[in-house]
Amino acid sequence: MPIHFLPTMTAAETEVARQMQICNACRYCEGYCAVFPAMTRRLDFVKADVNYLANLCHNCGACYHACQYAPPHEFAVNVPQAMTAVRRETYAEYAWPQAFGAAYKANGVVVACALAAGLALFLVLGVWRSGDLAASGLGANFYAVFPHDLMAAMFGAVFLFAVLALAIGTGRFWRDVTPGRPATGTPAEAAADAARDALALTYLGGGHGDGCNEEDDRYTLARRHFHHATFYGFMLCFAATSVATLYHYLFHLEAPYPLLSLPVLLGCAGGLGLVVGPLGLLWLNLKRDPVKSDAPQRAMDRGFIALLVLTSLSGFALLIGRAGASMPLLLAIHLGIVMALFATLPYGKFAHAVYRGAALLKFAIEKRQPNPVQAGAE
Repeated sequence: MPIHFLPTMTAAETEVARQMQICNACRYCEGYCAVFPAMTRRLDFVKADVNYLANLCHNCGACYHACQYAPPHEFAVNVPQAMTAVRRETYAEYAWPQAFGAAYKANGVVVACALAAGLALFLVLGVWRSGDLAASGLGANFYAVFPHDLMAAMFGAVFLFAVLALAIGTGRFWRDVTPGRPATGTPAEAAADAARDALALTYLGGGHGDGCNEEDDRYTLARRHFHHATFYGFMLCFAATSVATLYHYLFHLEAPYPLLSLPVLLGCAGGLGLVVGPLGLLWLNLKRDPVKSDAPQRAMDRGFIALLVLTSLSGFALLIGRAGASMPLLLAIHLGIVMALFATLPYGKFAHAVYRGAALLKFAIEKRQPNPVQAGAE
């Protein structure tokens, strides 16, 4: 059967379509992850299908290690690497504004670190101009350096921008991959399946629950564990901020809060997760077999990892030094890094987490419908 490629498909998307045609004829890896059951519902792979499957792929590497057509075979099937290249393109293609996505795609590490340094320097200079850069006797009172309303306005604006950009990008992605016909079950069932698979990282189990193939054929669950530490660390930090907001507005309790208070305990637990998880992912990223990865994507991932680690370390430094004269400087640096993290969320690895959730939802809807390929054969 000839392969029909749309003119709008990029070289990376065309390569995924080629490999999916070969995989569709073989189907040895059908039980490994959601990509292959979704693949069998298609005969041709157009741009929307390729972008959907690329974001459904968790890059566990199981199919590469099992494939009889992997390099040096002339078919050169390398699904993890091909899918990774397409995912990197989707970050920029669906990003809003697209210029920001393109800049982050070009060099994520430089953009992330430069933005963090720039915002931190801006805030440090602002504190220095006010004469409070090395003030003592503030008693860990952050609002003596940055008034509460000013901090709420700054972070509220950046947070709302990130939410809006992610919502627009995800909406573009969803419309492009098309949700298809209504599910045979209730929408809640499909959403519950997708949420469970996303939160448990089901498809980082390699199809057998033993984990990914990393630098050799051995299985490991390290990627799943480090991803979980990162995600739940992020959520605990978000919970800490939410609880502190309730304390401030509902109970009229202003920061700083005691070390054994709920906001501080949640923040410390989340901060530990955001140190252990990202550093573990960086370690895996550095030693990952380049044959199964896309070099520009690895650089982009490291930008996000760097911001997560810097956010956690600067937060702990602020917690330790909050009663000292260096508190204003530490606070300005920490706030600049956090603002940079929020501003870049829609353009890198975090965006992929959202797109992957949308792809998992589409898969959960599809699998409740009759297989169109089998129905056509009948």
